Amino acid sequence: MNIEVLKSKIHRATIMQADLNYIGSIAIDENLIEAANLIENERVSIYNITNGERLDTYVIKGKRGSGMISLNGAAARKAAVGDHIIIVSYASLDFEEAKTFKPAIIFPDDDNKISE
Repeated sequence: MNIEVLKSKIHRATIMQADLNYIGSIAIDENLIEAANLIENERVSIYNITNGERLDTYVIKGKRGSGMISLNGAAARKAAVGDHIIIVSYASLDFEEAKTFKPAIIFPDDDNKISE
């Protein structure tokens, strides 16, 4: 039996851009992508702490070191610059493997930088 478990979490990231005219997705600074064990085109859920909105989209790479978090396309209507969000992805694991799996969870600062 497989179950879904938390795989990756970026907790309380700050929206730096919302681009309604882009084709879709969420752009995330490559440093954050790597730290959170995400990959480009991976499906993620976005939970907006500021306004309660929730949505699913996919990851695209933002400029490394920029702190970029940009909701694009229709998703841009779900958040404003300055909103705080949680970005999560899930994985389907064997029940026994899931008992010991440790997700990657990061806590960026207000500029979406990770403390070393």
